[in-house]
Amino acid sequence: MGAHEDGTLTKLVVISSDSVLPIDAALEIYESETNITIKETCFGTMVTGPEDVVNRVVKEVVKLDKNHIFVKERGFPPGDDRRCRAGRGGGPRPGFHFLRNEIGMLPIIGKALDDYDNNVPLEKVVRPEKLKVSHLKDIIESEITR
Repeated sequence: MGAHEDGTLTKLVVISSDSVLPIDAALEIYESETNITIKETCFGTMVTGPEDVVNRVVKEVVKLDKNHIFVKERGFPPGDDRRCRAGRGGGPRPGFHFLRNEIGMLPIIGKALDDYDNNVPLEKVVRPEKLKVSHLKDIIESEITR
């Protein structure tokens, strides 16, 4: 996607951590003392500003818990009429339901990343033996002759 028309970039920072709270990430962003705009939402914190500054600040936030803090680039800045509920007469914004589903998967993704970092071996998948065509024919014939 890249930067917005005005050269700024917006990223959504979402926390799915047992050790880091959303307020911890928000405080890390507020304390960065950079030229950025911060908007807290029900899903996380939006950070908007010059691309290099946003990327630097977000990188620092992710260091708090790298496998449980997720960042998603947002195509529009906060308050943009194309996405903002206020300009559309209310209701969920486009993409709300998909974002809600994505966020519901984050704990599973975080655990998988933790397991990967800790070299936890994957469980061996036991697959049933494939059914031979001749055996399938025998099953069909036995059912037909009943």
